[in-house]
Amino acid sequence: MPTRRSAAALALAVGLVVIAGGTAGLLLTRHSTPAMRPAAAGVAALPAPTGPIVAPPQSAAPKPVAAPVSLTIPLIGVQTRLITLGLTPAGGLQVPSSTAVAGWYTGSPRPGAIGSAVIVGHIDSLSGPGVFYRLSELAVGDKVYVRRADGTLVEFRVTSVRTYLKDGFPTEDVYGPVPDPELRLITCGGAFDAATGHYLSNIVVYATEVS
Repeated sequence: MPTRRSAAALALAVGLVVIAGGTAGLLLTRHSTPAMRPAAAGVAALPAPTGPIVAPPQSAAPKPVAAPVSLTIPLIGVQTRLITLGLTPAGGLQVPSSTAVAGWYTGSPRPGAIGSAVIVGHIDSLSGPGVFYRLSELAVGDKVYVRRADGTLVEFRVTSVRTYLKDGFPTEDVYGPVPDPELRLITCGGAFDAATGHYLSNIVVYATEVS
């Protein structure tokens, strides 16, 4: 016949099991909440350009422009400073360490100079939406503004919004030479693979300078 002490110990053990089960349930609930993703792992998988990223020089030397410092997209509520990004040791495109800011890839032209200027941002993270969470909502004709270090403001208008599966990312179209000042805004998107913690696609917004 069990003693009073052993009965108390058994009750305590059962209580701990119940508590542990409740905690596990909370964790599962948190992980299944929509829009709460790991930190935009898809953006980190972007390939870096493998060829020239600016058009061949014209007969007249182009006027130099100042470095970009901020990005504004009124339609989707984006107002962010721009950090500088390079390449990772593995040769991939760096991404911002924070989901709250976007970054300009310094291997691309400065916005407003001839060529495809590249700006990258996260879509979301475990803490909520990132700076480019609504990037896919942009449409042809929408306005994008980049402020530069000398105070000048360059205006772009969206010409296309595309979604590409990662294994079909069009490196040449995104990074390749163009004859006029253009802009590429890049984030991850499409379906989210919970098993790998990656989005399956990338969203690319193409825009051309009009200012």
